[in-house]
Amino acid sequence: MRVLAAMSGGVDSAVAAARAVDAGHEVTGIHLALSRNPKSYRTGARGCCTIEDSNDARRAADVIGIPFYVWDFSDRFHEDVVEDFMSEYAAGRTPNPCLRCNEKIKFAAVLDRALALGFDAVVTGHYAQLATGTDGLIELHRGIDHGKDQSYVLGVLSQAQLAHSLFPLGDTTKPEIRAEAERRGLTVAHKPDSHDICFIADGDNAGWLEEKLGERMPNRGGDIVDATSGEVLGTHRGTTAYTIGQRKGLAIGRPAPDGKPRFVLSIEPVSGTIEVGPREALRIDRISGIRARWCGTVPSALDATVQLRAHGDEHRAVVTVTDAEAGTVEIELLDPAEGIAPGQAAVIYDGTRVVGSATISATARSEALR
Repeated sequence: MRVLAAMSGGVDSAVAAARAVDAGHEVTGIHLALSRNPKSYRTGARGCCTIEDSNDARRAADVIGIPFYVWDFSDRFHEDVVEDFMSEYAAGRTPNPCLRCNEKIKFAAVLDRALALGFDAVVTGHYAQLATGTDGLIELHRGIDHGKDQSYVLGVLSQAQLAHSLFPLGDTTKPEIRAEAERRGLTVAHKPDSHDICFIADGDNAGWLEEKLGERMPNRGGDIVDATSGEVLGTHRGTTAYTIGQRKGLAIGRPAPDGKPRFVLSIEPVSGTIEVGPREALRIDRISGIRARWCGTVPSALDATVQLRAHGDEHRAVVTVTDAEAGTVEIELLDPAEGIAPGQAAVIYDGTRVVGSATISATARSEALR
């Protein structure tokens, strides 16, 4: 097959491209320029968005012996990922930009262009596996390295996208990938992984959002209120500095009557009100989801597990599709979760297989948890 290897400049994508060559594919490497000004998002070699990363990707392509190009997706990335991230936070939600990037950029914009140019598939360095099911559909499964498994951020992919994707690293652990890169003579063999949001230079999400949003925020400050008594405990500089489940940085000034710490329970960006309360109030067992995306056949209802954070625990759940056309689901967690915020993704699994995902629109507690 003619395949396009998305090369971020990191070790994973470099080895994925090399393995695609070993598999007999005709491989072309591309690096995505996600910012016209590389320093506008971050500096330092961290896995994307920098000139250093582009150079690392080019050197890896030279060692592997494949053609290499840089594709400018800066406008699309800013509109579909960065603007979406800001808008979600301004609305009091907590988005995952990696899912949005996979959905809108790597497996939509890039894949569309690749197919238009005559390529058969896009290969990436994600730790996930593909298999053909008994129904003939392509299934997305977890990678064998539990600590590096990235199936969660791929839960937005459709059957059509999976059919044109390759994930060569899913059957390998990260230490094995680094050792392989060293054997292949790839200079990125020991390059550090990126753990922060790629377009926020110093990892200070709150400061970055405050600077970028500016007057677009409906309310740049407000009260911190006790959820039980309604008492105003303090004030804050803006809702974007907070997320559901946060404990540190509340600056309330005095402890709760029982001496236990308080946590952020809800965020209202219009009024600027942040409600805080005890940890047990964070426990939820009901989730409403919107924008559901399915990797294969749309289920009506299923017993499943649900993962609510990129490397979070799995929760046993009953998932009901309430409106397939509108993309809405209801999830009953048999194992309650804590600190889950609207905007996060609920990725649904049947064993190791990814069934699909939904964006969390609301959470609730049943009477059993009250």
